[in-house]
Parts: sequence; structure tokens; C-alpha cells
Amino acid sequence: MAAGQGHKAHDGEGKPLKIRFDVDGNDTPGAQDVVQVPQGLKSHVRHDKGLCFMSFGSGSSGNCAYLGTPQGGILIDAGIKPPPRTNRKHKKVSEDDGVLNLNQAFALLERNGVKPDMVKGILLTHAHQDHMRCLYPALTRCRCSVYCTMGVMSQMMQRCRISGRIQDYHVPIFKEIPFRILDMEITAFETSHDVKSVGFCIDYDGERFVIGTDMGIITERAAHYMSSANHLMIECNYDREMLINGDYPQMLKDRVIGDKGHLDNAVAAQFVAERYHDDLQHVFLCHLSKDNNTEELALSTMRQALEERGLSVGDASNAADQRNRNVQIYALPRYTASAWFVLA
Repeated sequence: MAAGQGHKAHDGEGKPLKIRFDVDGNDTPGAQDVVQVPQGLKSHVRHDKGLCFMSFGSGSSGNCAYLGTPQGGILIDAGIKPPPRTNRKHKKVSEDDGVLNLNQAFALLERNGVKPDMVKGILLTHAHQDHMRCLYPALTRCRCSVYCTMGVMSQMMQRCRISGRIQDYHVPIFKEIPFRILDMEITAFETSHDVKSVGFCIDYDGERFVIGTDMGIITERAAHYMSSANHLMIECNYDREMLINGDYPQMLKDRVIGDKGHLDNAVAAQFVAERYHDDLQHVFLCHLSKDNNTEELALSTMRQALEERGLSVGDASNAADQRNRNVQIYALPRYTASAWFVLA
């Protein structure tokens, strides 16, 4: 991993937390689409200004997030459950396993002022099912394009059970060559995984949101982009001791730990602590393993590394005693929606 030297921690109290959400008594967007949101983090904020972010699932059960501006936005991956199936009488077939589906994700977006036609693109990191399972229904719902490299598209067509019509929606992108969707400038960069994969650096109005997920190591080029983030979404997949002492077969343990596997809590925490700079506001921990990690372990490992640098760490709750911290950390829920974050 290219770690490098970090910036010195600043001596002030830090910037006020740029996050906003409010709570009303209505937690149900529709009788057929009850959405689970972590208690205390429900959000009903109109999408009227700033850079906004929401996750709809993070982990091997499905990954999908929204990032947008007042003009509209993008989905980052589309791996949550597709809309519920229907039987011959056009009744929904119940699949209530607690995992958010695409209908529920769009219901949450609409509650925050984002209609499907405001989603102008889907960024695809790589061709694993937990990142592209509902790609086709998401594309047809939004009538937008999928942006991915030719390598990712080729692997999706060769390895995945997915409609060939996906190619009609494809806009090819190239690593480290910026492109634009609405008022966002986006740059893909290569990541180290066992299939063709990329992260994304997204710039809007002086704010930079960077996604680095599904990587065995943080390569020099990935580190270049991730180090410059104001808002960093970084994989914290496993706790090494849990993985080594767990029930996975040795072959799978070797794959996860390998350079083209996934990222250890401690490696992610060390990287963020070493590369911390005064403009880093949020660190979103993503893709936590159900079997080899816990939210508490991932957060505590990240918190400890940052506090050892003398930094004050907030929990992104927007509580009065958490606002004026150097940096906010938040673990994205595996199955449910996150808060609606107003980042700028």
C-alpha cells in the first residue's frame, strides 16, 4: 500500500458539520414499500441545495448509493435487490428478508425531492452481482446511461446473467480521463480487485467525494485520489483476527486477504490517519463483512487511528457535542438506508 506522509492535524476546533436531516412522524413512503432507516437518522430534507449523499445498502448483500446536486445526480453501483417480483395475477411476491429493494430506494429519493428522471447516470465500479444486480431495472426506471470502462462492461457481458440490452445504455469511460454528468466532474481510477474495477473521484463546487471500495490494497494511483477527498467512502471489509479465526475455508480467507481481495479495517484506518488533511470532513466506512467484521469494530479501529493523531472524531449524528470535530466517521448500513447527508 502506498501510504506516504500525512498532513499535520490542525489546532482549531474544526469546521461545523455540514449535515442536515430532520425527523417527522411519517416513516412509511407507501403501504407496499416500507423503508427501514436507522433509528434517529431518518431524513426528509428537500434536495434544494448542496451536494447530497445517501446509501441504500453496503456489503455483499448489495451496494448502491446516490450522490447529487440541485440539478440531479447519479447512482454509484446498482447492486441492491430488484423490485419485487409479481405473480400471474400481478400481485407482489413477498421477499421480506430485510434487504432494501430498488422500489424502496427510489421511494426514499422521492421523499428527499429526487424523482427518477433526476438520476442522470449510474457509475459502475465492477461486474460483481452485489454491485450490478438491479442495474437494468434501474436504467429503465431512470432512462439514463451506465458509465463504466470497456473492461467492466466486457466482464459483465461474459460472466453475469444480465440482459444484453445493457450495452445500449453504455457510455464508455476511461481511467483517469475526466467526464461530466450534469455539474459534476468525474474521474475513474483503477483499484486492485480480482476483476476489472475502478473507484470514482467526483468534484462539485469545490467539494470532492471519492469512492474506494472492493480493493485488496490501496495502490499509488488510488491513494492519489483518495488522499484529496473532502468526503471519503472507503472499504473496511474485515477485521483480520475475525477472518483468520473464522469459519471461511482457507482458500476464501486467502482471497479476501490477498492484494486483489478486500481491505482490512486496520489498513483503511492507517491510510486515513496518515493522509488526513484539514479539509477532510467525512469518512464513510463501506462494504463491512457480515461474517468477519462488526460496525463497532470498524468504527473503533478508525476512531483510534485518528485520535492517536490528536484529532477529534465525531459520529455524524449532528448532535450538539459532535459538530465541531476535526472529522466525522459513519459506517454505512449493510441492508438499510443511511441518513441523508447534505455535504456542502
